[in-house]
Amino acid sequence: MQCDRCGHVKRMRRVSHPTDPAKDFEPAERHRARNEHRSLGNLGLKVHGGKAFTHGIDRTRWSRLIRLMRFICAIALLVGASCLAAAANEPRTVANVSSVPVALDPDFSFRKTKIYTLSDQAQPHAKTKGSTDLQNAAKGKLAPSSSKSVAQEASLNFERSYRLYGAVTAADQRQRHGQYFDFFWRAKHPADVTVRFEYKQEKLRALTQAKEVAYRDIHGTNRSEFRVIGDEFFDDGKVLAWRCLLIEHGRIVAEKRSFLWD
Repeated sequence: MQCDRCGHVKRMRRVSHPTDPAKDFEPAERHRARNEHRSLGNLGLKVHGGKAFTHGIDRTRWSRLIRLMRFICAIALLVGASCLAAAANEPRTVANVSSVPVALDPDFSFRKTKIYTLSDQAQPHAKTKGSTDLQNAAKGKLAPSSSKSVAQEASLNFERSYRLYGAVTAADQRQRHGQYFDFFWRAKHPADVTVRFEYKQEKLRALTQAKEVAYRDIHGTNRSEFRVIGDEFFDDGKVLAWRCLLIEHGRIVAEKRSFLWD
């Protein structure tokens, strides 16, 4: 016959033995660590020394990602370099236009000059003629002279579209209207060349203005563009006379001038 005390102890042992955390502490820790490792493995990460490393990622995809990032960085560097080069070759206005000694050099010469005037006034008769010629060209009823005029009309339309590209509003287009001067020149040997564009506008009479752009260690055939557009064109008028100079070591080595330049 058992006493109540012994029976109580046995009942307590039967109840507390399976649920006592001190009896099975180490297996519980191992189970929790195993669960933690599986969760990190599902995330593709592995913890080692307090740092997270990629784990379970396909090496082929990782190498492709690295190559893509390198390609994007290279493109960004090229775009930045081109922007810097364009900014460096942007003409600047000369405050005081002074005379420069002349020492012409046959190693420097002008090849071609292109002048284009972008006006804000439409020309409906030219558009009508061009559209008629294009229709006749589609039917095969064009003479050689007419085909030449069609080519010129298409070239002028392309030039206008090119100059107005990106100008959406009327204010933006007004800042594009004016005169564009493109000078093609050649240097037979590498040299530091300054291209100066001197011009006189209609409303400023005999006042000579100048813009110039500098090149370092340049040779071969090159192109320099100068613009008289926007407010400068509308306020001071058209360019009546101009000349373009190639300057090396403070001397004029080549010159191109308009008929009205004195």
